[in-house]
Amino acid sequence: MNTKLIFASLALGCASSLMAQEHVMTIETKKAGADIAKTMYGVFFEDINYAADGGLYGELVKNRSFEFPQSLMGWQTFGNVKLKNDGPFERCPHYVVLSDAGHKERRTGLQNEGYFGIGVLKGEDYRFTVWAKAANGTSKIRVQLIDQSTMEERQDFVSSTLDITSADWKKYELILKSPKTDNNANLRIFLDSKNAVALEHISLFPVNTFKNRENGMRRDLGQALADVHPGVLRFPGGCIVEGETLENRYQWKNTIGPVENRPLNRNRWEFTFDHRYFPDYFQSYGLGFFEYFQLAEDIGAEPLPVLNVGMVCQYQNWNDPKAHVALDKLQPYIQDCLDLIEFANGDTTTVWGRKRAEMGHPAPFNMKYLAVGNEQWENLYFERLKPFVKAIKARYPHIQLIGTSGPDSEGEAFEHGWKAMTELKADLVDEHFYRNEKWFLSHGLRYENYNRKGPKVFAGEYACHGDGKKWNHYETSLYEAAFMTDLERNADIVRMATYAPLFAHIDGWQWRPDMMWYDNVRMFKTVSYYVQQMYAQNRGTNVLPLLMNGKPVAGQEGQDGLFASAVTDRNDGTVVVKVINTSDKTQNVTLSLKGMKQASQAVTTTLTCTDMDAENTLDTPDRIVPLKGTAAVAAAQKGKTACSTLSDTLPAKTFRVYRIKK
Repeated sequence: MNTKLIFASLALGCASSLMAQEHVMTIETKKAGADIAKTMYGVFFEDINYAADGGLYGELVKNRSFEFPQSLMGWQTFGNVKLKNDGPFERCPHYVVLSDAGHKERRTGLQNEGYFGIGVLKGEDYRFTVWAKAANGTSKIRVQLIDQSTMEERQDFVSSTLDITSADWKKYELILKSPKTDNNANLRIFLDSKNAVALEHISLFPVNTFKNRENGMRRDLGQALADVHPGVLRFPGGCIVEGETLENRYQWKNTIGPVENRPLNRNRWEFTFDHRYFPDYFQSYGLGFFEYFQLAEDIGAEPLPVLNVGMVCQYQNWNDPKAHVALDKLQPYIQDCLDLIEFANGDTTTVWGRKRAEMGHPAPFNMKYLAVGNEQWENLYFERLKPFVKAIKARYPHIQLIGTSGPDSEGEAFEHGWKAMTELKADLVDEHFYRNEKWFLSHGLRYENYNRKGPKVFAGEYACHGDGKKWNHYETSLYEAAFMTDLERNADIVRMATYAPLFAHIDGWQWRPDMMWYDNVRMFKTVSYYVQQMYAQNRGTNVLPLLMNGKPVAGQEGQDGLFASAVTDRNDGTVVVKVINTSDKTQNVTLSLKGMKQASQAVTTTLTCTDMDAENTLDTPDRIVPLKGTAAVAAAQKGKTACSTLSDTLPAKTFRVYRIKK
């Protein structure tokens, strides 16, 4: 189904036409209210659904350093291959030795399956690198990209040889150009010499990564992130920060320095759901904290790291105090926070600032925000967070600290969380709510009555989960758009919001809905992606009052399922109005723009669809996309008051943004 929309807008004068409209929304264009934080609409990255290895991170080889608990997982070996563990990298000691198979017709080598295959694009270059040493100082390997499913005469569609010229460990590189697009290729390496060769950290990257970084991100996914225009990037996740045990919690110091020497970590999403179990889901830490900070810089977002508070996942260790770090043993965890701030912001004379500089970024990242703990609750969390707040504020008072109200969007534990965060003087409180359609439609006034004297709000994880329909269908995305009018209307208290989760591999997901989906060569943006983008690209600088019959337009009784908010951009005087019609009937809407004159046209962006269960897919990525249009604006004068009006017919189940510039 094509969702292109043809619509007409009728411009009417202030004096006579307003009474003829059923839904009149009055916007006070000269009464700029609360400023809207640049961080208001952002993105949250968690390594779930193969979001890092196998997703955003550009590496195409699985288990490149043979460090998985099953050392050859992801690899097939043939001929004379031996695994050893005394390699050149202390925290990644494993490597393989390829030796002569003993007969001229026999072959020695190995083959990597990648993440659900290796994806390559026609005409693109791929950088193969390996650390190697040769017996007697000379050997040769043959490197191939192969397609085992082809009916062609040859399996290999790319093949090149690489001379190994030293008896000592050395890094080698060659470039492979793919003559075709293949979603499910393999990497094959033959020993092409009588002399044995040792291979470690076998890697294959697209040369054409996002921002062309050698240890970079997959270009299409990185660009899609940038195209949101996010104000903040929260990382490295939620539950993976905790781990199901302290041993496999996320430890940022293990993720910096040379990629060859970053230790493997078990990903807690490997085994969380037995109905979506992936025994090969680990974290190579190739995408580490340096890369996260760099990515935030590349997409124009403020970095927001989340660190462990001395607790493991409470869901998996249900209020078991023995599973968490004792209160008198928290100092190393507190020091991790202090050291991270120095790593991000310290000058090159500091210990951790120097490490950042050695990785290629002498200038500080200017980190302003730090979250401690993820979705944790009650005294187990509150009593541990307290010494973190004290230590961090004493040394870095300018850092904005973020605590959490737990996993609930309301109720006793939620209230306890807010009370504790207020007492601890957290700067922001991270709220999470994965709720159904009814919740999103009934919470259009959620933040109106929040206490303005305490911490601000960070809506750190949220998404509308359909009742019995947990996929990315149009209806739930529309209701997210409706709810977000309340975030915008209350920008004085809500300073950040990030939809979650962000990424999902079509063959390797554990959780849905998600914002972007992909296989190894293609990707698509969900309707929820476009909702987030429409808000972020139309953020404005200040809230404007918008009322209908004296009330906020928030799906209240008598408002026929309409939601709306308005902002202005003080840089150029543009007024932006967002209107969502969640009802199943067409609505006539008039925007009365008090104080605006000399406006003649609005630029519109519209999301609409008649099938509530419809969604974008890899094969139909543009089924539901925002469409540009225009709407006429009439200017009028009554006494000394300028007033422009825009009258429109808004189809059922439609989200439309109006940009009006005088």
